[in-house]
Amino acid sequence: MTLHSDAVAIQDELAALRRELHQTPEIGLQLPRTQQTVLAALDGLPLEISTGTALTSITAVLRGGANANGPVVVLRGDMDALPIVERSGEDFTSKSPGAMHACGHDLHTAGLVGAARLLSARRAELPGDVVFMFQPGEEGFDGAGHMIAEGVLDAAGRPADAAYGLHVIAAEYQRGIFTSRPGPLMAASDGLFVRVVGKGGHGAMPHDTRDPVPAACEMVMALQAMVTRGFDVFDPVVLTVGVLQAGTKRNIIPDDAMFEATVRSFSPAARAKVRERAVTVCEGIAAAHGLDVDVRYDEEYPVTANDADEHEFLAGTVRDLYGEERFEPMPDPATGSEDFSRVLERVPGAFVFLGACPTDDPKAAPPNHSPLARFDDSVLADGAALLAELAVRRLSR
Repeated sequence: MTLHSDAVAIQDELAALRRELHQTPEIGLQLPRTQQTVLAALDGLPLEISTGTALTSITAVLRGGANANGPVVVLRGDMDALPIVERSGEDFTSKSPGAMHACGHDLHTAGLVGAARLLSARRAELPGDVVFMFQPGEEGFDGAGHMIAEGVLDAAGRPADAAYGLHVIAAEYQRGIFTSRPGPLMAASDGLFVRVVGKGGHGAMPHDTRDPVPAACEMVMALQAMVTRGFDVFDPVVLTVGVLQAGTKRNIIPDDAMFEATVRSFSPAARAKVRERAVTVCEGIAAAHGLDVDVRYDEEYPVTANDADEHEFLAGTVRDLYGEERFEPMPDPATGSEDFSRVLERVPGAFVFLGACPTDDPKAAPPNHSPLARFDDSVLADGAALLAELAVRRLSR
């Protein structure tokens, strides 16, 4: 029996677990129901289980029986949901008001449980240890950073040698297709927060005020020009202003105006440059208007970068398991971000996407983070088997 055939044998159980998780989504770092559901699913396996203190994480260590001091592989699955009202139409739709598994983390969790079951059945043959990283708070809460701080990468008693993660995609790729690339896979994510401070007054008498609104608008436009004129198109930066607020009524000039932007980049050099330039642009425009400005630039997640050798190992494993046609090289990085980047900063590893579109037209399907997003959980066996196979092969290298 192969890992994949064993995974197919438990496919229905994994799908049932995924649908149970889907109906009770939780947001952020505290996922008590999800944690209890996962602990119940792991019950009876030969795992050393610990839970987090700052978050409801689960770290499960499987001790290989063939080498007590062998390598250590980390496998990660994120567990949190999004603050979205579900409109997918699934008969197992969310029962938690205002929360939805719109990014497929319920599949990641069920798939990692599957990998734990597959590898536990082969524990005696494993020449090293496997750490299963069940992580809350991927969606903007830096759950990976919290778990690293609490020791997940050293949970086996020695540093991890490799780490792998998988993420399903509701659109773009056909069901069952794996895709990844060496080097930058997903963008670094930062936040720009600007408050322009002037002196308010009557809208009919702007000369008696120091109006912050035109300056804030000028900053927004200047930041767009800064990106297009100041950065190499082959090392791109994306800056999107998603919040712009000022005033209470059309004939009142407010005391202040504020905006917030998300900033994405793909190299340390571009990331450092956009931070410096964005602050300079905002401060310069404020000075030109005789206004004060508070600028805060928060570095959030680094670039998710696959180790080149680990990427080739992962791609080769997919091709061996499922055939050449099931792996499609990803031509360009994605502008989304991932806190698994924190793991890959410290441990050589790779992250892979898996198409889980439930229709035959992925280009027209609702994407991840849509209230209409749907995922085909028939891919669970393939995902679980790949994670388990990566661990087995990497421990044996």
